[in-house]
Amino acid sequence: MSSPPPLVPPFTEETARLKVRLAEDAWNTRDPDRVAKVYTEDTRWRNRAEFPVGREAVRAFLRRKWDRELDYRLIKELWAFGADRLAVRFAYEWHDDAGQWYRSYGNENWEFDAAGLMRARHASINDKPIAESERLYRWPIGRRPDEHPGLSALGL
Repeated sequence: MSSPPPLVPPFTEETARLKVRLAEDAWNTRDPDRVAKVYTEDTRWRNRAEFPVGREAVRAFLRRKWDRELDYRLIKELWAFGADRLAVRFAYEWHDDAGQWYRSYGNENWEFDAAGLMRARHASINDKPIAESERLYRWPIGRRPDEHPGLSALGL
């Protein structure tokens, strides 16, 4: 029995896809402590109009995010990859405290250090208000089930 491939640069298509799925799984926990562990201590982000620098700033950002974006469910998909970089597209659904649902669409560019920790994340995101009846992500909070379609299969 072979062991799983290492998730450190240089990436292959297989390791890049796995890295993206593991990131999706972690973000779907909505656990800022778990998610922040995959970033370097000096990671640099661009997320909409926020520019957190450092793992602690990312952790604080994620706490604020998930306090506001309720019942969050995310799907990520690999778009392209290079030796130490991944391009990812994503869409997630959430609602605010008034009950308005949104589908947020975006793209991320990720850069990793030799240990596989993310040192840079550049995200561009747009939010589209949707009716509750338009939701496509209806699995229980947590990891997206393997049988649930991804972005391409959903036509997103």
